[in-house]
Amino acid sequence: MPRYFIDLHDGTNLVRDQDGSDLPDLAAARAQAVRMMTRLAQGLTDPQDRQDFIIAVRDAQGVVRLRLRLSYDVEPG
Repeated sequence: MPRYFIDLHDGTNLVRDQDGSDLPDLAAARAQAVRMMTRLAQGLTDPQDRQDFIIAVRDAQGVVRLRLRLSYDVEPG
């Protein structure tokens, strides 16, 4: 079973997945990354500045196979 690593960058800090997860395919890795991004979005509070989040899914060779991007910004109307 392939191993995928899911890293998170919050605009300031990079948290690299050191362990990875054995998942059946890239579609399963994508689903796991989407769940992570959804949980992240649910925990957001009123930002003082724009916040950008990137999740990168790497394969066992270190190649980035997917990137998910979330930008959170409040603009006065």
